[in-house]
Parts: sequence; structure tokens; C-alpha cells
Amino acid sequence: MGTGRPLVVLHGLFGSSDNWNSIGKAWADDFEVVLVDQRDHGRSPHTDRITYALMADDVAALIADLGLNGPVLVGHSMGGKTGMVLAQRHPGLLHRLVVIDMGPREYPPHRHAHILQALTTCDLERLRTRKEVEDHLSTLIREPGVVQFLLKSLYWSTPEQLAWRFNVPLLAHDIHDILAAAGPEEVRTPTLFIRGGQSDYITREDLPQLREQFPRAQVETIDYAGHWVHVQAPDEVIGLVRAFAP
Repeated sequence: MGTGRPLVVLHGLFGSSDNWNSIGKAWADDFEVVLVDQRDHGRSPHTDRITYALMADDVAALIADLGLNGPVLVGHSMGGKTGMVLAQRHPGLLHRLVVIDMGPREYPPHRHAHILQALTTCDLERLRTRKEVEDHLSTLIREPGVVQFLLKSLYWSTPEQLAWRFNVPLLAHDIHDILAAAGPEEVRTPTLFIRGGQSDYITREDLPQLREQFPRAQVETIDYAGHWVHVQAPDEVIGLVRAFAP
């Protein structure tokens, strides 16, 4: 949507391009906005492997197929790390990189364990309504906002059968690859990191190593936001990207 410099937007784990519709429409006043479903999410195909190298190469192929010249890439969480690896594997492809609340380091599996347990034990042959699925998820996931976020990817594959748009078995199997660090290569692409002040994804202790690996990085903190920075502070995120990526 929109016209101007291409702006490619990547969602996070368990998300989809739909999460970015309202912000994408705002950016469309200044950019040609491309909202992407990463592999095994949204309406993109389910595969048998998910790694950052594969996701980065997917996006590079998409940029080539669409003929996007000098795009800006905005990625949240998993999408942000996809952007980092894309800049490492395809230097010079991006005009600017914006990473929302994600560092290049490895992350521990415990923060997603309860979500994966809830999803992998969610028997959609037995649970026949959205309310039944919601109730099941809520027994293991105590954050109502996370439950509602996951339910955005629940759909009717047939008039009688519910299904997840994301590939639950693969995400559970490859979660260590999804939580893995980006490579050690230096990234010369101008990069804006937008961190949530209430989040622990980019801590103060992470900043020296981050700035060493991304020597052209700018770091902005939105003090009152958590990991879902763009949901809690959409106007700030819209404005920061506009200012950084003319």
C-alpha cells in the first residue's frame, strides 16, 4: 500500500502481517509499504524447517521478486532478527534497518515454553469452538493479551474445522533456532533499535556489544512500553521510523 521508498515490515513469532495493518496504513502516506507473512506464519506456506538464514533469504527473494529498490526493513522481535541476518547475508540490500525490541543475542527457551505447551496440547479435533480454544489456552497462559494475540491466527479451515495459521509442530520443534543468536558479522547498514523500557529483550548490559556489532546503530527507548512496543506506543514508533528512514 502507498507510494514512495519501499518499507518492508516483518512480524514476530506467532504473528502475521495482519498485526501491522493500522500502522502500515499510517506509513503508506510516506512509503510503499509491504506487509509480509514470514514462512510458517499467516498465509505463507508451511515448511519443514525454520531458521533465520532461511527467513532472511525468503525476504531477499521477495525484495527481488517485487523489484524493491533500496528498501527500509522494519521487524519486530523474530522479524527484527530476520532483518539483522538479512543485513549480514545480503549487505547493501537494505537502505535502513529498524529493529523493534530484539537484540542479536540468543534468548532462553523458558519465556515461550508455556505458550508452546498450550498450543501443542490444543486438540483442534476435540475443541470445536473459538471459546473452547480460548479456555484451553487460558489454563496455561496467564496473560490475557497473549491469548487474544494467538487467537488472531485461529481460523476456520472448513466450516467445521478450526486451524492455526502458524505451523505449531514446526515452531515447537525448531524453537531453539528461533531463539538463536544472529551471526557475529558486523552490520554496516544504518540501524535503528527501538526498545521497550519495560522489556528485557534489550538490556543496558546488551548495549555495548550491540553498538560494537552495529557501529551505525541508533538506540531509542520508549520508557513505558514493554516488548509489544508498536502496540503500546504506535504513534511513537510511526514517528521514529518516519524520521529515521526518509
